[in-house]
Amino acid sequence: MRLRLMSACAVPALVMALAAPAYAQEAATPSQDTAERSAQSDNEIIVTAQGRAQALADVPLAVSAVSSETLQQTGANDIRALNQVAPSLLVSSTGSEANGSARIRGIGTVGDNPGLESSVAVFIDGVYRSRSGIGLSELGDLERIEVLRGPQGTLFGRNASAGLINIVSKMPEANFSVGGEATYGNYNALRLQGYVNVPLSAHLSGRLDGVYMKRDGFYTDVTNKRDVNNRDRYFVRGQLLFEPSSDVRVRVIGDYTHRNEECCGATYVTSTINPYIGNLNDPASNNIVRVLRDLGQPMAAFSDPYSRNLYVSSGRSYGGITEDWGGSVQVDWNLGDVKLTSITGYRNYFASQGADTDYSAVDILYRAPNANSSRAFETFSQELRLNGTAFGEKLDWLVGGYYANEDLTLVDNLRFGSQYGRFATCRIVSGGGLAALYSPTSAGCLAARPALFGAASPLIYAGFDRLDGINDRGTTRDLFKQNSRNWALFTHNIFHVTTGLDLTVGLRYTNERKRLNATFGNDNTACVANQSSLLPLRSVASLTGVVDAIIGLSCQGNSTSELNGVSIRDTRKEDQFTGTAILSYKPTDDLLLYGSYSRGYKAGGFNLDKSALKAPIVTFASVGGAQALTSALQFAPETNDAFEIGLKYSTRKFSLNVSAFRQQFKNFQLNTFNGTVFLVQNINGCTAGLDGGDRDQSKFTTASNYNAAAATTGACSASNTSYGVVSQGVELEASLVPARDFRVGLGLTYADTHYRNQLVGSDTGAPLDQALRLLPGQQLSNAPKVVTTASVAWTPQLGNSGLSGLIYFDTRMTSDYNTGSDLFPQKIQDGYALVNGRIGIRGKDERWAIELWAQNLLNQNYTQVVFNSPFQEGATGAPFTDPQYPGGRQLFSAYLAEPRTYGITLRTRF
Repeated sequence: MRLRLMSACAVPALVMALAAPAYAQEAATPSQDTAERSAQSDNEIIVTAQGRAQALADVPLAVSAVSSETLQQTGANDIRALNQVAPSLLVSSTGSEANGSARIRGIGTVGDNPGLESSVAVFIDGVYRSRSGIGLSELGDLERIEVLRGPQGTLFGRNASAGLINIVSKMPEANFSVGGEATYGNYNALRLQGYVNVPLSAHLSGRLDGVYMKRDGFYTDVTNKRDVNNRDRYFVRGQLLFEPSSDVRVRVIGDYTHRNEECCGATYVTSTINPYIGNLNDPASNNIVRVLRDLGQPMAAFSDPYSRNLYVSSGRSYGGITEDWGGSVQVDWNLGDVKLTSITGYRNYFASQGADTDYSAVDILYRAPNANSSRAFETFSQELRLNGTAFGEKLDWLVGGYYANEDLTLVDNLRFGSQYGRFATCRIVSGGGLAALYSPTSAGCLAARPALFGAASPLIYAGFDRLDGINDRGTTRDLFKQNSRNWALFTHNIFHVTTGLDLTVGLRYTNERKRLNATFGNDNTACVANQSSLLPLRSVASLTGVVDAIIGLSCQGNSTSELNGVSIRDTRKEDQFTGTAILSYKPTDDLLLYGSYSRGYKAGGFNLDKSALKAPIVTFASVGGAQALTSALQFAPETNDAFEIGLKYSTRKFSLNVSAFRQQFKNFQLNTFNGTVFLVQNINGCTAGLDGGDRDQSKFTTASNYNAAAATTGACSASNTSYGVVSQGVELEASLVPARDFRVGLGLTYADTHYRNQLVGSDTGAPLDQALRLLPGQQLSNAPKVVTTASVAWTPQLGNSGLSGLIYFDTRMTSDYNTGSDLFPQKIQDGYALVNGRIGIRGKDERWAIELWAQNLLNQNYTQVVFNSPFQEGATGAPFTDPQYPGGRQLFSAYLAEPRTYGITLRTRF
């Protein structure tokens, strides 16, 4: 029989909200363990969330389980589609699909920095994938996906501070079967998927899965006449299942994924979608818009972002190649009353991608699409588990160990474009006191060179000239190599105290060691020259602003030939005890009550971005060289103290799961761009008052009230630091089967996930970076307070013909949230609702099917992430009149979500 899972999630208002996730419950497949088959009824799904086969209703954890049927109906090809059926989960991708982000209860890892591991761990067939973005590719035919909410570490190999996504593919079976499907949709989408399952002997079975996907992009690059954010990928997975006896099972998996795609484009955010954005259609009101226009940017770029027209610099590309391959061997061996599980994994991941990094037609900043702009992971992992029972089955015990060794290689070639120098000089001249001299066609963008700077005028103008000639300079080849070695011992034990009363105790010890070696290459000599000649002038108050502007733009992102050939190295070590305690009680067979405490942990590491080493106006020589600054790249481990109470009620026709939670994150790892450098800052709270020194007092009104001293006054002693992020709320999930072949799933998540007041930037009590002055007391980015989901599936029999129909709809509705890590008001995304639908007809025993489908059926426009457009911040003086400080003089760009897609799918199997 097939595993058929039943939609389930919870929200008390399908009519009001039309929003909630889908779960499922069905009969087990022949490939499942005998224990699983015997435990399962019509309204149960068997999961392995506690390292054992258990009915979902008996697991005292907040777990969402999504079946293969639900995944197929909602149109899921990767983990992003789980957003529709799991209200506590949000998966998004930004500048690179190589490092997408998953969030649970509003908590996740922000940005594309590969030095950060995810707060939400991803496992595929028991093997940890070190970055959650790897789950954004094709996954093939799946058995189910489990989403575990809250800290994890005493059950799975790798620990996680916020949650875990466990993906389980369909394994080989003893009977011959073959199936396939073909899909065609708008944007010329063509997707082919198939499998063949073959019994090779009495004890050996094999299975081969494959997927091919090709689709046009939903952006149009007007400049270069091509599309962006396209799909061109294929995936193949082969498996062998060897079962020499009822006590031994060996599963061998090998897979390969290849992508050749252009990703990811971004459009400008305009006042049409955010009221905090100034008037960009009038260049006189924004000096950066005026400069961009005068250097060739079409003004159409500042109109409707949802036209999805891009104006990429001529000759630049988002093209890239991604390869992901590896294999695993899982051995399950019953040794009498003890079961041994061994999972050995090897993964090799490589992604090379180009980018027009300024996202405009003016050639300011770019990465070339070659091996000098790539990231690679090579990972070996080994997990061992023993579990069994003792004391007359009063104790259900599990002990395990985990080891992983990963080599991460990051190669970067971020270069200034062919118009960078002219853009940079015009950016300085166009605003403030030099605006009258603005001349985009003149040297240094200056119509004349009066002695405005007194005796220093020749040096200042020479700085303009050097900046004007910085084109096509920058990184030649930066190479970061990081080796990460971690091992852990863990145990998870369930004590059956009395009938229906269980006490679960888990403990984990984790040991981490990371080694960093980096070598830099750079040919930007203008940075060194301008630092040498202009830094002595900073002491003159009237010259500080223009000196800082020239040097800052000369050395942006620590692009300086002073680093050419320089190497740095560093090592960090840490260890941590984490664990869990759960008290659960079943007063009846249908009802489970539980309360739990758990502590989660995510390792610290290195910020793999050299821009974080220092401010550009400081020379490396003055601070003892780059090696003396390596501590600036380190960030501390993130921990989470989580408390939860819940109940689960389950019958054949109805199930309801309710949980209330509170999570307290210390050293929360936040990746952000502060206007000058990319930094990773640990966020903590201070138990002592900071008198508002950590925040912006202006409430977005006027620049005059902006707290410029926030970077230096918001500090406290290390003894007064505490957790800085709180996630608390309620989750409901429900499934209903009011009639045969009719299923409804409902879900609601209310998550108040916010920064505390009185914030500091580390566990030492150091000040919060000034760019983060809006954080105190506010909701985290990409963390809507309310999410509701709903699904309805009707599969009626069509008379006595053996045919059946399919009508399926699901929806997700989310409240407003901010998409930027600095929480600037220009990055707010209004609430919206997404609807997916599928209708079709299926043959006898579902041997064939024809289905019409649509995702984002109502063509809802929304942004995934809004960010500061690189270098595109205007001057503070006249004629600048943009409203709403902070950020009023900054241009913003956005990674848009996909528009409506629709098509037809034909499938067959026998």
